Amino acid sequence: MAPKMARHKKEGGGSNVFSMFDQSQIQEFKEAFTIMDQNRDGFIDKADLRDTFAALGRMNVKNEELEEMIKEAPGAINFTVFLTMFGEKLKGTDPEEIILNAFRVFDREGKGHVKADYMKEMLMTQADRFTEEEMKQTFTAFPPDPAGNLDYKNLVYVITHGEEKD
Repeated sequence: MAPKMARHKKEGGGSNVFSMFDQSQIQEFKEAFTIMDQNRDGFIDKADLRDTFAALGRMNVKNEELEEMIKEAPGAINFTVFLTMFGEKLKGTDPEEIILNAFRVFDREGKGHVKADYMKEMLMTQADRFTEEEMKQTFTAFPPDPAGNLDYKNLVYVITHGEEKD
């Protein structure tokens, strides 16, 4: 009887990770988890991370880098652990910083911009795919510079503050 009560108490505690997010956010995390769980076994492991990086165009990820990522989890990374890890990472973070970090994944050289063609390809082929019309609207609102670069820092500022920086 004691183990059942202990388990019940733990589950009934106020720290339920699913209460940290609304349903649409949980669904988005589930989609991200599903994309990363390349072998569809319900867990994200080193091979899944390597395949995910490869799908994003980053091929030669060091084993040590993947091991460091896996070590951040308290154990095997199923969806609940994945959600908990994101909850802990996002707690107290600035939405602007979160969005900037998402763009930085595509800015390997840390220049503050990404090639518009590359961003378009990623947005139209990964996760919640953009349509051609949505891309047109995006580039109308945030046109690339003459060299074809998208200034994502300014874009993020507008998204989070509603106006362009001077």
